[in-house]
Amino acid sequence: QVQLVESGGGLVQAGGSLRLSCAASGMIFSIKDMGWYRQAPGKQRELVAAITSGGSTNYADSVKGRFTISRDNVKNTVYLQMNSLKPEDTAVYYCKVVRSSFSYWGQGTQVTVSS
Repeated sequence: QVQLVESGGGLVQAGGSLRLSCAASGMIFSIKDMGWYRQAPGKQRELVAAITSGGSTNYADSVKGRFTISRDNVKNTVYLQMNSLKPEDTAVYYCKVVRSSFSYWGQGTQVTVSS
């Protein structure tokens, strides 16, 4: 099993920044992809950004140029730096890691961007 603990969410004004963190523990060897998803009220969960074990990244078009995903393989932590936040970025953000073909999810952290 892999346990994920997210932190860094909160309330911010439009144009502001937040940094999310997700620390993995437990059976953390062989973790491959790590990523962030979000789910706004009444909408489906969507991919925000993902990063492979080799450092390749993938972003949703809506966040390209504003968000940056990174990972620290020593600390088993994935980060999401969010800049130039918009009200439409408001959602619960979930961390996801993939290990041995299994996906593990964090509990979610609320990000609210006021206009």
